[in-house]
Amino acid sequence: MKKCIVLGLVFITGGALPLWSQPSRTHELKLLPENVHWGYYDAAVRPVLRVASGDTIRVETMVARGLQRLRAAGVSETEIPSALKAVEEGVKERGPGAHPLTGPIWIEGAEPGDTLEVKILGFEFLHPYGVSGFVPTAGTLPDEFPYAATKLVRLDAKAGTAEFSPGIRLKIAPFFGSIGVAPDPLVGRISSGPPGHHAGNLDNKELVAGSTLYLPVHVRGALLSMGDGHAMQGDGEVTVTALETSLRGTVQVTVRKGKRLTWPRAETPTHYIAMGLHTDLDEAARLATREMVEFLVSEKGMKRDEAYILCSLAADLHVTQLVDGTKGIHAMIAKSVFTR
Repeated sequence: MKKCIVLGLVFITGGALPLWSQPSRTHELKLLPENVHWGYYDAAVRPVLRVASGDTIRVETMVARGLQRLRAAGVSETEIPSALKAVEEGVKERGPGAHPLTGPIWIEGAEPGDTLEVKILGFEFLHPYGVSGFVPTAGTLPDEFPYAATKLVRLDAKAGTAEFSPGIRLKIAPFFGSIGVAPDPLVGRISSGPPGHHAGNLDNKELVAGSTLYLPVHVRGALLSMGDGHAMQGDGEVTVTALETSLRGTVQVTVRKGKRLTWPRAETPTHYIAMGLHTDLDEAARLATREMVEFLVSEKGMKRDEAYILCSLAADLHVTQLVDGTKGIHAMIAKSVFTR
């Protein structure tokens, strides 16, 4: 496949000089055993690709929990791509989480204290189906569903729909459930399950094509990894599963110097998003509200008390997910409320 060359400069917010001035490039990161680490984020993982700030990467990822889930849902062997089988057989070191992650990617110039901007440009499906379901002891209603169940859902990517069952058709809205950077080296290896300061398993359904995710950088190179492809998901992800699938995602990465974040932030074409992550849902809501207040103060120049009042009038709090140990609330405020 030919590499796509995109010319342009990326400029730092606030009128700073560009971080780089070379033509940006598009890289292919294939789904291969040597490009996958399974179930964890760790600053000690060797980068599998090095890119410049401003470059674009096409990243192939594998369905969470691997082939066991596909086979349990009734997917035939002939329907499983060979790349997924190679990763299943080739990656022996796994856990403690369930997510095969492609990466990590070293972004030149990224240093602790910087922000990594990840523009999400598009998605393609590696197979025309997704699976969902639940397992014992997990999810929002574990006592009511103390057994396992799986469901295979066929995708019509061209139509942008999925047939859940006769009379129930769902709109496809693919995104990576997990996009994250390496945590601080002192933290060591952490599970891919709970999200945190590194972002990781956010399970935020707003992060579809056209959105941008902002991640705090904790180590040199940032060490970005992606996985946990979702064809769609409801806010809450109440069974612990979205419509799980394998995706090829296209992202553009840019280092923002002097723009320090504590928690991940995001934006869509229509909204700004602040995130709160905590084991207690009330605390997650407080964090999301506080992060939105801080965003309005730092980025919109508002006084803190007025920012807090504006949140009560114009910000919506969504339950990102309830089921990853660390729960998520994200606050969304429409860009249209800002007239200048």
